[in-house]
Amino acid sequence: MVTGSDALDRIVKRLAETTDPRRRYEYVLWLAKKLEPLPEEFRQDVFKVRGCVSQVHVVGQLHDGRLHWQGDSDAQITKGLLALLIEGLEGLTPEAVVGLDPAFIAATGLQASLTPSRANGFLNILRMMQSQAAALQAPA
Repeated sequence: MVTGSDALDRIVKRLAETTDPRRRYEYVLWLAKKLEPLPEEFRQDVFKVRGCVSQVHVVGQLHDGRLHWQGDSDAQITKGLLALLIEGLEGLTPEAVVGLDPAFIAATGLQASLTPSRANGFLNILRMMQSQAAALQAPA
């Protein structure tokens, strides 16, 4: 699978090659632990992901035409899924994030291990990131 992001491609490949669902979860939890703490000023409603059972905040900021992401969640698995997207989409242009096909989520194999609400939350986090990226795109 080629997403347009080398980092995301590496993550998807790693997860796709892992046949044990427990190992996939361990990787997602490891990503959660690596996520930098979210500054308090970003814990606002405007950055909150709708449609997630857990509290999830994600913030995209544009620096020199590239997106830089921060976020947090109060649930470790959701935080790991957020961290996966943050790592995978870090440094991309807004156009690349907006154009990202969510099909890569299925390629990770995570859906089989996630509850329907978590799988839906994962997609909602991606959609929120794409929405922020669209708002930061240069006017056409």
